[in-house]
Amino acid sequence: MSILPDFEAAQNLFQKYHIDVPRGTFEKLEIYADFLVDYNQHVNLTAITDGKEILTKHFLDSFLLYAHAEKYFPAAAEILDIGSGAGFPGVPLALLKPDFQITLLDSLNKRITFLELLKEKLQCSYTPVHGRAEELAKTSQYREAFDIVTARAVAALPMLAEFSLPYVRTGGFWIAMKGKEEIQPAVRAIQILGGKLENTISYQLPDGDERTIYIIKKISPTPTKYPRKFAQIKQKQL
Repeated sequence: MSILPDFEAAQNLFQKYHIDVPRGTFEKLEIYADFLVDYNQHVNLTAITDGKEILTKHFLDSFLLYAHAEKYFPAAAEILDIGSGAGFPGVPLALLKPDFQITLLDSLNKRITFLELLKEKLQCSYTPVHGRAEELAKTSQYREAFDIVTARAVAALPMLAEFSLPYVRTGGFWIAMKGKEEIQPAVRAIQILGGKLENTISYQLPDGDERTIYIIKKISPTPTKYPRKFAQIKQKQL
């Protein structure tokens, strides 16, 4: 038996947010949750190990990114998830929308190993990549190559902007998933990096936790000197 609540309970939860998760997809979420909790005993991937919390704070929260921002995602979108960790929101998005081409980027190889093993278990299409965001953004393979770049928490918004916007092609979107963090300190950085705040979407999870999605449109190419080296980014924000 999975640690997740049963399908009917999960379906009732998802439907409250107008999200349709077929039984086959839910069965993969069960595999995901069980493998995550088991693997987490040996490698620290998440502080959330209760089945109900995994369902709401990981899976539902990831699905809500798409549910709230669907109009910004083109068909067969090329998506980069920065600092993917245990795979959120990238892997749930890959399960929900199999046509998406999703790359999961993380700087810790132990997380990439988990994501590769998970991919085999789920028979799901996504590409785990080991590397540092500020370094890979300098390469021609990844720079300004994605329709959508997502990031959940990871870093403060001014720093996260410099990690993320260089990967977004002009006309695409950087979508940042945050708690109650204000966008204002990052506005100048966003402008310098070629972005413009398009929309702000606020919502609550079932337990009352507040979430904010910032949608930033890429309106011009990022200057080639960005992103800077990590020490420079950390020392002085744009």
